[in-house]
Amino acid sequence: MPIPAPNLNPAFNIVRLSHVEFGVTDLAASRKFYTEILGLQVTDEDQDTIYLRAMEERGHHCLVLKKKPEAGIDYLSYKVWSEEELDKAEAFFKAKGHKTEWVERAYQGRTLRSQDCFGAPMEFYYKMDRLEPIHQKYELYRGVKPLRIDHFNCFAPNVDQAVEFYGELGFRVTEYTEDEETGHLWAAWAHRKGGVHDIAFTNGTGPRLHHTAFWVPTPLNIIDLLDLMATTGYVSNIERGPGRHGISNAFFLYILDPDGHRIEIYCSDYQTVDPDLEPIKWDLKDPQRQTLWGAAAPRSWFEHGSVFTGVDTREAELKATPIIAP
Repeated sequence: MPIPAPNLNPAFNIVRLSHVEFGVTDLAASRKFYTEILGLQVTDEDQDTIYLRAMEERGHHCLVLKKKPEAGIDYLSYKVWSEEELDKAEAFFKAKGHKTEWVERAYQGRTLRSQDCFGAPMEFYYKMDRLEPIHQKYELYRGVKPLRIDHFNCFAPNVDQAVEFYGELGFRVTEYTEDEETGHLWAAWAHRKGGVHDIAFTNGTGPRLHHTAFWVPTPLNIIDLLDLMATTGYVSNIERGPGRHGISNAFFLYILDPDGHRIEIYCSDYQTVDPDLEPIKWDLKDPQRQTLWGAAAPRSWFEHGSVFTGVDTREAELKATPIIAP
């Protein structure tokens, strides 16, 4: 199925992905993992909620941990270009027949909540409290030394439908995997901020969050993280990698937090600023698409994901499968 032409004039203007809220069952265990192992910085906390940011970020938070009876994903959030874009976004989602509501979020201005084509919750804001820069406070650098949140990847029951919907929002596809037998998409990577992706979609039972990725300076940061995890009781949380993707060219590592939320640590991808940049096509049966080098992905990587709180899932419509490690 052909990739839709990029929509360079969407109904409202999304700048980039912003942050995600994780429901976690043990707030203390999650705090330790994200601060002492990954190295995110706490910007505020109380008995039920922790706000964190990475080292280059000026916004108040890129990750919110909320104590919940069951683990889940409460929403994925995006920053828009201006205050006026929020009203345009509301009109867009209402015209689609999607429920919209204005919600209160700490450290943010007006925030619009709606959902994508599969019911996954999306939030949009323009204003977030700014904090002083800390990227040169090297005494604060810990763990893998995360510089910024980079992207989300979601399981989608129909990747063609995801690409069409998010294309209307102005997300431009950079790379994609096609099943040659059916002509349908098995996965796609799409961006707003000029990297390989702000969000990607993987064929599977969904909607579910496959992973949240953080960008680090070098592959050596990932090696340091592996050494740290292996000697602090987290070796079983290492799921896949290190290795290099063919898609995105990224050096990667996948790990699981105490509740099983998957985190990718990620570097060495490329810029995609030009609006007329042609997307790169991969065949699903090409083993180098997912692993240019390194061990093949385990079965858990294709099956395990985090549910969106209160959102029903459905099985993938496309039954094709890639190469899976035994």
